[in-house]
Amino acid sequence: MSRGGVQARKVKLRRRVSSGSRRSLGWVPFKASALRFRNGQLFMSGFDRPLSLWDSYGLSGYELGAGCFSEDARGRWYLNVTVKVKKVEPQQRRSAIGIDLGLKDFAKTSHGEPLEAQRFYRRYEAALGVAQRARQKKRVAALHAKIKNSRKDFLHKASTALVRKHGAIFVSNVNASALARTGMAKSVLDAGWSAFRTMLQYKSDDAGVWFEEVDERYSTQTCSCCGSRTGPSGPTGLAVREWTCALCGVLHDRDTNAARIILQRGLERMEAQFAAGAGQATANEPIAGVGRDPLAEGIPVVSATAAALG
Repeated sequence: MSRGGVQARKVKLRRRVSSGSRRSLGWVPFKASALRFRNGQLFMSGFDRPLSLWDSYGLSGYELGAGCFSEDARGRWYLNVTVKVKKVEPQQRRSAIGIDLGLKDFAKTSHGEPLEAQRFYRRYEAALGVAQRARQKKRVAALHAKIKNSRKDFLHKASTALVRKHGAIFVSNVNASALARTGMAKSVLDAGWSAFRTMLQYKSDDAGVWFEEVDERYSTQTCSCCGSRTGPSGPTGLAVREWTCALCGVLHDRDTNAARIILQRGLERMEAQFAAGAGQATANEPIAGVGRDPLAEGIPVVSATAAALG
C-alpha cells in the first residue's frame, strides 16, 4: 500500500545496539540435557572448557532442570536453574496470622506487630540524583543494584520468618499495579508487596503452610470485634490511625484491625474449603501444615540463582 507515491513501510522493532545506554542485556536459555554440574564446575554442551562459578546454593545436592544464563546491568553473569527437591514434612503449628500491607509500616500483623517500612529507594534517592546528573552510569547501576538487593534481602528474611512461625498465613490482596499509577507510585514500588506475596506463596507451599490472599475491601472500616462498619472512610479517613467503634466502643489501631479482619476472612475461607472437602477445620482452631503439592500445581519449588559466573 502506498500514500502519495511513497510506499508505507511496516513498523518493526528496532534491535538494540550492542553498546551505550541502550545495550541489551545478555540472556542464554538452555535445556536440562545441556547442563552438568560436578565438583564445583559447570559443564555445558558446546563449551570446550568447564565454567567456574560461586555456588552459594550447593547445586551438587540437587537434580538440575532447564534454565538460563542472564546478565545484570553491571555486566555480571548469573546461572538461573530450576531444581527438584524433596517435599519437606510439614511441622504442626496451630497459629494463624493475618497481614495488612501498607506504606506507613510495610505490614502490620493481626498480633499488632509492625514490619517497619525500609524505603530503600528513598534512602538512596539523593545519591542516585547526583550520579545521574554527573552521568556516572556505573555508579547509577551500582546504586540500583544495591537498592534491589537490599529490598530482596529484607523480603526474604521477613517472609521466611513468617512461614517458619505460623501454620496459616493470610495477606491482603492490595492492588499494587493500580496504586503504582497514582501519586504514591514511588512508595508503592519501593515497598515490594507483589514480590513479598510471591515469596510467601512458594515458601508456604514448600513448607506445608496454608497461604491465601484475602479481599481487603472495607477491612480498615469494619470493626474486628462486632463486625459493624463504623470506621473512617474516604480520602480524609486515610490520616486517621486510631478509631473507636461507634457500636461496641472498642478502640482500634487502623492497620492492626485491618489485619484481624483479613485473618477472620481467611479463616472463614479455609473453613469453607475444608467443609466442602474433609470437613475438618474450624475458625477457632486452624489446621496447620495443610499444604498444596507444588509439583502437582506447577508452582516453582526452587528457582536457584546460583552465583556470578567467574
